[in-house]
Amino acid sequence: MTIDWTPIREILESNERFVLSSHVRPDADAIGSELGMAAILEGMGKNVRIVNPSALPANLQFLDPERKILKIGEGISINDAADTDVHIILDTSAWVQLLDIGKVLKKSKARQKIVIDHHMSSDDLGAVEFKDTACEATGSLIFQLVEFLGTQINPACATALFSAIATDTGWFRFPSTKSSTMHIIGKLIDLGAQPNLVYQQLYEQSSLARLRLQGRILGGMETECDGRLAYICVKQDDFAKTNAVQADTEDLVNECLTITGTEGAFIAIEQRNNSVKVSFRSRTDLNVAAIAEKFGGGGHKQAAGAVLPGPLADALATILTTMRAAMNGKGPDDAATSPS
Repeated sequence: MTIDWTPIREILESNERFVLSSHVRPDADAIGSELGMAAILEGMGKNVRIVNPSALPANLQFLDPERKILKIGEGISINDAADTDVHIILDTSAWVQLLDIGKVLKKSKARQKIVIDHHMSSDDLGAVEFKDTACEATGSLIFQLVEFLGTQINPACATALFSAIATDTGWFRFPSTKSSTMHIIGKLIDLGAQPNLVYQQLYEQSSLARLRLQGRILGGMETECDGRLAYICVKQDDFAKTNAVQADTEDLVNECLTITGTEGAFIAIEQRNNSVKVSFRSRTDLNVAAIAEKFGGGGHKQAAGAVLPGPLADALATILTTMRAAMNGKGPDDAATSPS
């Protein structure tokens, strides 16, 4: 799928005030894409604000040293965020992932709403969509837009887009990585991105609490379906006993796929409100986005997420029932949504 960027030029050129937003618990693709889009607009002399439903994660603060990114309700209200000419949603097109930003969209005075995204799961946000589900990262789409517009970007912007693409491709080890991915990466390095420094910031800044949490959780890993499915669970008690935080579980689910013979995996994380956040992974034709959508979530075919009601034991039983059915050749709609 190739995006025709032509309509966006007129929107960007004919408006002055822009609000950029992404999904709850933003990852590097969300943050990098927002900062990349902001750089494009600022280069055009536009007024830009980045407003998200969640705070910037600590491990990604190096991407935003000027602290441009705001959290709704902290320094900016729903009404203030709604007062704009154009609202651009990046790296999601699902109401459930927007939380209070969804309220902003519904109150918005914007003349135009835009979605730039690469996820399969999608809702009608009442926006013009620039979407390519075959693209490896929203950061890649922003770089395509940079080239289409002929915009000049600085090393900070190149670093943000590099981080977006590198993380969403699992540092180029996921099947979504293509030769075109590496062409973009090469250009971003030429523009000032430094892979060694990005890697250090993303993966070599662990706290002792994070490592203790990882050891505790990985030690409890379980397998199902003759070893084809691996999963881990995180309880609130695990956070308390290690002094770790929610962000310390980032990428932990991918460790399940390092076991020989695994085809699918998930991590189930108990939240303070008793709900359970689940991240699904696949390295076969197993479509975890379809599984996540069954629980009101979504994502990519091989990486998706959802939030289920607790308690953790009930959510885990439901997930296992659904995953077993899917991995045994039944579609997600054939699986029971409660334990048998």
